[in-house]
Order: sequence, then C-alpha cells, then structure tokens
Amino acid sequence: MHNTGDPTTAANGSPDPRPPSQTVDRALSILTLLAQRGPSSVTELARELGVHKSTTTRLLSALEKFRFVEQDGNRGKFRLGFGIVRLAGATAAQLDIAREGRPVCARLAAELQGTISLSVLEGGGATAVAQEPSTERNWIGLRMPLHATATGKVLLASLGFEELSGTLERPRQRFTAKTVTASGALLADLNRVRDRGWAATIGELETGLNSVAVPVRAPGGRIAGALSVSAPEEHLGPDDFKDIARVLTQAADEILTRLRLLVIP
Repeated sequence: MHNTGDPTTAANGSPDPRPPSQTVDRALSILTLLAQRGPSSVTELARELGVHKSTTTRLLSALEKFRFVEQDGNRGKFRLGFGIVRLAGATAAQLDIAREGRPVCARLAAELQGTISLSVLEGGGATAVAQEPSTERNWIGLRMPLHATATGKVLLASLGFEELSGTLERPRQRFTAKTVTASGALLADLNRVRDRGWAATIGELETGLNSVAVPVRAPGGRIAGALSVSAPEEHLGPDDFKDIARVLTQAADEILTRLRLLVIP
C-alpha cells in the first residue's frame, strides 16, 4: 500500500496509537485554518494538515462534539462553532473582572493589612486572577482547592444542584487537621455561606492562616468570582469575620459597578 507519510495510519489502514500532543496540535491547527480560511471541506483541511481524510474526519467529529466546529449547511464544509464564542466570552469576562478588580484589591490591601485575592471558578478549582499586594508568594494563576479556601466555598455555594452534587462526590484532600472533607459537613458549611452571604476558613488550607471571602457578581447577576482577604490568625480572627465581610461586600459592589460601566452602550 502506498505510504502517504501520515504517522497516524498504519500500513493496513487502521489507526495507530498517536501521541496525545500530536492529536492536540492537529485539532488546534484545524481551528486555526478555519479561522484563516473560513468554511473548508474535509479534503481541503486534510491537504493542509498533510494527513488522511479519515484522520481529519475523526478530529472534526471530536471538535464538533464540543461545538468548536459545525457543518456549514449542506455544503459539506466546516466552520468555527459557537463553542469558540463561549470560550472567548468566558476569557473576556475573566480579563474584565481582573482588570476592574485590581485597583479595588490594592485599596483593600492597604486598608485591611492582608493579602487580597480576586478568584474565579476554573477547572474544578479557584484560580486567582488578581492579588494585592504583590509579594514573593504569588497566587495568580494557581488553582486552589474549593473545599479548603474561603474563595472556593463562595464559588461552590454558587453552583447548581447537579454540578454541586458531582463535585461533592469527588474525594477531597486534607491539608490540615481543620480541613473539611466530609460531604455532609461541607454541604452544611455551604448552606451557611448562602444564608449569610460570605465564607470563612480557619486554618483549613494552612495552619494559622484565616480567610474571609464574598461573591463578586457580574452585571447579569450571576456570581462571577470571589473576593477574599487572607491573614495570619493573630491579625484575622473569627471575631473580625463579620466586619471584614461587610467591607469586602462593599468592595465587591464597587467591582460590579465598574463592570456595569463596560456594558453601557
């Protein structure tokens, strides 16, 4: 049989095991080609990639499953799908909340004498998109556990029933003796978060480190992130939590106001 040079197909025409990175590279190449060329056929894409049509079809099927591509009517061609728009919108929203929240975080850091973080829900964790002050211990971009952080509990409490149920079924790591790992205890904690509008942790991620967090809402009303302050227990004790939550809530309202200005026509 003629060898086309496509390493994903064996001599007998059956697919060979492929390095995951190669598959990802080709899928991303398809998206890039569609962005550059517009609607394209399987044959056209296969020729550009230098692979068999069967390989291209498999890649397109996977991308179509997640709506990253879609068929262009009855023309037999593919174009970028609305899954791309969804991802772009989510990324833009995260960039907006980080940019508009940064000056608010800077003011809070000076006022509360603690580490201020603005975090969003990403990939099953709480990812900081802004932090003040900037220190050697930089949390930006790090994915923190939802069950052991105040920001994480705020984000968990915002989930719908099915998504939360799925999350509670997963095993949870114990970081300190105070980390809440039992599903029943965590669910009770989340109910308190919803009732009072803020979350707190007492040495649950690190011994001696306490934290308070409140939700940050997007202009449409959904919870888009969480604003928190973390400090050693001698500077942030349980008696301070309620007053700190009130200050954070006012700051979260300010971030919402700044976000609303971005959508005013």
